[in-house]
Amino acid sequence: QVQLVESGGGSVQAGGSLRLSCAVSGYTYSAYSSCSMGWFRQAPGKEREGVASIWTAVGTTYYADSVMGRYTISRDRAKNILDLQMNTLRPENTAMYYCAAERGCHIGTLEPGNFDYWGQGTQVTVSS
Repeated sequence: QVQLVESGGGSVQAGGSLRLSCAVSGYTYSAYSSCSMGWFRQAPGKEREGVASIWTAVGTTYYADSVMGRYTISRDRAKNILDLQMNTLRPENTAMYYCAAERGCHIGTLEPGNFDYWGQGTQVTVSS
């Protein structure tokens, strides 16, 4: 059974930083399956959107244009943790942030529909 548990959300002022972590259990990957893990966010009244993903077997990272240069996704294989470092946060980054993983193989994807396993989310609030 795959479990994803996010932590690290909170409130911060604009320009500040937060680091989100996702504890992963029961998830295994290969070169041809379970290719991507990612971070997504959903603000009230808006659709869920991908912000960053990582090719699990290789470590290559992919970002939405809106977060490029400010967010960094990384994983610690030994600890089975997926992190998202968020810098220079803006009020419009306020949202519930989710960790997700796929069963298939969509390398570089930020499309929520490609992901099969989801955490419960952690709230990030950025004040101006």
